[in-house]
Order: sequence, then C-alpha cells, then structure tokens
Amino acid sequence: MTEPRRAAVLGSPVGHSRSPDLHRAAYAALGLDGWTYEALETTAEELPGRVAAAGPDWAGFSVTMPGKLAALEFADERTARADLIGSANTLVRLPDGRWRADCTDVDGMAGALTEAGVPAEATRAVVVGAGGTALPTVAALADRGIDDLTVVARSAARAEDVVGLARRLGLACRVVGFETAPALTEAVAAADVVVSTVPADATAPALDSLRCAARLVDVIYDPWPTPLAEAVSARGGTVVGGLTMLLNQAYSQVEQFTGRPAPRAAMAAVFAAK
Repeated sequence: MTEPRRAAVLGSPVGHSRSPDLHRAAYAALGLDGWTYEALETTAEELPGRVAAAGPDWAGFSVTMPGKLAALEFADERTARADLIGSANTLVRLPDGRWRADCTDVDGMAGALTEAGVPAEATRAVVVGAGGTALPTVAALADRGIDDLTVVARSAARAEDVVGLARRLGLACRVVGFETAPALTEAVAAADVVVSTVPADATAPALDSLRCAARLVDVIYDPWPTPLAEAVSARGGTVVGGLTMLLNQAYSQVEQFTGRPAPRAAMAAVFAAK
C-alpha cells in the first residue's frame, strides 16, 4: 500500500470533467493504490482558500475555468510559461509545502498539433477565439515554428491579450472578425492548421470560411463532433478533438504530481474504450 496522497480538479462547473478518469487510471497503472483524485466544485473566489487549507497529503490540483488566473496569483512559484501566458491549470505541492503553478495546456495543445499532422515546416495558423484557451494555444503554435497568425475575434479589443502574447513570441499577428468572409477564407486556405478555442455554436457565423481548413484542432469534446468538425471532415480535412488536448495536458500533470513517467497507454485507453 502506497502512502495515501490526494489530488483533484477544481472548477465551476466541474461535474463534466474527464480529468478524474485519466488521473485515476494513471495512478492505478503506476501502482499508487493509496492515491485518490476527485472533482471539486470551486469558483475562482473560493480557490485560494481551498488550496491554502489543503493538508500535506495533497499532491496537486488540476484547475479548469474559471480558476486559472486565481491559481497563478495564488502560487508561491510559477513556471516561466505560466507567467508568460498569464494563467495556470496546474498547482503542484513542492517538498517544502509551497505551491508551484504551471500551464500544461501548452503540452495539451502541442500533442493535439502532433496528432493533427502539422508538418515541421508549418508557418501559418488561424486561431478562432481570444479567450483563456487561446493563450496556451499561441504558445504551443510558437513552439511549433508558426510565425504568422490570424486571430478570429469579435473585436480587436477582445483580442489584445492574445495579440500581445503572439507578438512577444515573435509572431506576425492580425485580427479578423467572425463575419469577415474574404479575409478569413483566404487566411484559412493558407493556414497549415486552424485551432478553434470557442464553444461549438460560436463558429456558426464563420463556418463557410472555416470549413476549408486542411487541419483542424477543436478544443471542444462534449458535444462531439461539433458542427465545425463535421464541416471540415466532410471536405476531407484532418480533425482532432479536445479529448486529445485533455489527454496530453494530463500526462504532464501526472508526472508533476507523482514524480514518475506518465503511463500513457493506460491513460489513452480511457478514451479509446468509450
């Protein structure tokens, strides 16, 4: 029997999260029979108090919306990428009892881009949406070698954080609206990959332009497939859904929580069985 340790995902709403399935499968495969993982309904305002009250048996927390900024601000220590992106989806208990914030969403998107077959020589991308998920997406695209980015947003003002990050990372960046048909269609046609970070119904105004994507990563996994995923697939494009991103970010979380290599096959089997 291993020493009992606890971990959880914090968010609101959080009942739909698949993170417990992934982490429990990982702990079982690693023989960590004393480890538990649960989903805890937690708002951004509640997050600091909940984490501060966690005893020494807590190894870490996964953090989903709306607590990612609160997690970053709460942490005693931050990874460089969490600081750069401005949010954290992972809190890890350090040996001295302090908390380190990281953003493994970057790893999640990196895995999704690989699954989509984005080539090594890729240079152009389109990101749909300018919310919290768009930020680690931009970081992952930059790591992949993308240097030309089009952001689809309701307004330039809403995209300021995403554009600012892209430019700090050395990417040329422009903003187009959801209904800017000629410019958006041209950008999608030239892109090596399109990443949608918005809810399933939010792409409706841009669907005619987006359906011609050669490769699509859609961060949604429920409901699946999204109208956008169906449209791209129908035209012969490659489509990767949000479960791939979730799986790849969880690999890194498991490794940080446990200090052991993630049992990737056992974790991937969770989704393969569905």
